Parts: sequence; structure tokens; C-alpha cells
Amino acid sequence: MVFVWFILAAIVTVISAIKLSTYADTIGEKSSLGGMVVGTIFLAGATSLPEVTTSVSAIVLDNPDIAVGNVFGSNMFNLLIIACFDLYFRKQQIFRHAHHSHFYTASLGLLLAIVALLALTIRIDITFLGIGVDMWILLTVYGAGVWYISILSKKQTSKPSEPAEEVEESKHDFSAISLKTAIIGFIIAAIVIMGAGTLLTVSGDKIAVVTGLGSSFVGSFLIAATTSLPEAVSVLVALQLRNYNLAIGSILGSNLFNILILGASDIFYQKGSIIASISSVHQITAAGVGILCVVVLYSLVRKPIESTFRYALPSIVLIALYFVSSYLIFVQ
Repeated sequence: MVFVWFILAAIVTVISAIKLSTYADTIGEKSSLGGMVVGTIFLAGATSLPEVTTSVSAIVLDNPDIAVGNVFGSNMFNLLIIACFDLYFRKQQIFRHAHHSHFYTASLGLLLAIVALLALTIRIDITFLGIGVDMWILLTVYGAGVWYISILSKKQTSKPSEPAEEVEESKHDFSAISLKTAIIGFIIAAIVIMGAGTLLTVSGDKIAVVTGLGSSFVGSFLIAATTSLPEAVSVLVALQLRNYNLAIGSILGSNLFNILILGASDIFYQKGSIIASISSVHQITAAGVGILCVVVLYSLVRKPIESTFRYALPSIVLIALYFVSSYLIFVQ
């Protein structure tokens, strides 16, 4: 029955994510926010709700390895998602349509992965106000990075716009859905996703015991992949609507939001610093996130390429690196 509950929770998560993405796109169309802002903030935060409930529930179950593995594993899987869709939609070359702000977001994601890897290596088991010192450093870097990105974004928008190729945005008719209905539907779908995320944690914790795979692998691979299903569905819907900034912003924004989840997990963990208390196998996951971020950064900054195969090469490399990292986590 534990597998039945796990699959049921995953199905509910996917259905809710479809609604979530549709409402988010409607909000972007009918408000002054736009696809990039809605994707990076609202949709990214909402699709990360399963990670919130999963990690906090794991702490309640006294299983910090699932809590941390879920965060780092989700970040890895999120980058796999964008690489897979980039490969599938290679003719559209989605990274070529990316806004400049996405480069800053991806750079901050890389910096946070490096800081997390250092924290997992040094392991400072000192807490302040119930939160580990290493987590305070991680959250400070996050806050400073987001503040700096906001300044850079304002400078970009204040500059005269350069002539650029028009990106074909959504041609769908959203007239049937009012802005008020979209906001209410967005909130309801987000609440449903939170409930499904809790069920995923409880059933995933039992799967780790029944199968003997271990909490680190189950958290970093099985639960992380499942809690990232909302991101996968949201990105697919956004790409089908040709809203490329919403798709990319959702993934990169979710990866940043997940760091806050890590901080929240440390608050609930009362046995010391959560990073100092978990398995060393998470170093592989953190390193994997950093390496995959480098590949994404390259995809964002490189010059336009006419060859479809040459364009898709970084995404192929990213997918290969993901499975190599997952294998290394499994054999530990």
C-alpha cells in the first residue's frame, strides 16, 4: 500500500501542477507582472511547495537525510528538466530567448551550490538561535544575491531597449478566466500540492525502510524527482504556450527558493546543525548541482548557433552528468 499512496500523491501533484501553471500564465497575461516575474517568483515558489512540506515532514519524522537530500536532489532534477525540454524543443532553441536576468539567477544558484558543498565538507556543528552557522552563511549569501540581482535587473530595465527578435508569446485565449479566478485557483492548487507533498514524505520514508535503499538515496532521487513533477509539468505547459521566460524562470527560481526550504528545515531540526548531522553522500549531490549550473550558465551566455545538434550538445552533457551523479549517490 505504501507504493500505492506514493503513486497517488504523485498523480495529485501532477494534476495540481497543470492547473497551477495555467493560472500562473493567466496572471502573467492579465497583470503587469509578465512571464519572467511570475515564473521566477510566484510559479517557482508554488511549485516548490512539495519540497517545503516534504522537508519539514522529514524533520518531524527525524529523518534529516530525506529533508536535505530532497532539496539538493530537487535542484539537480530541476536542471535535468530544463535540459530534457531544451533537447525536445531544440528547434525553438529556448535558451536563445532567455532574458538577461536569468543569467544572474543561475549564477546565484551556482554560488549557493558551492557554499553548500563547502558547508558539507567543513561541517561546523555550531548553532545560533537554533540555526546552524553554516546555514546562516548560506542564507546570507542568498539574501545578498537576490538583493544584488534586483539592482542589476533595475539597471537593465532602465537602459534603452535594444532591437531584438520578438519572442512569440502565448496565443491562447485567457478571456474565459478572470484575474480574480486565476488568483483563487492558483492558491487552491498550491494548497493541494502542499498536502500531496506531505503524503509523499510519509510514504517515501516507509519506502526507504521497506526497500533498504537508504534515506539519502530515496530523498535525493526518488522523492526529489517526484516533488519536482510540478516544475516539469509547469515548464512543459509554459513551453507549449511559447512563454520561454516563464519556463526558465520557474526552474531557476525554484532552485533558489529551495535554499530557503533548507533554512526552514534547520529551524525545525532541534538536534544541532542539520548540515553537520547528515550523511557525507550529500556532498556528491551538492557538487552535482554546481556542475549542472555551470552547463546551464554556458547555455545562457553562448552565441546563437544555427546547427541544431551543436545547440543541443550542452543539454546532452547535462543529462549525462545527472545520471552519473545519481549513480555515484546510489553506490555510496
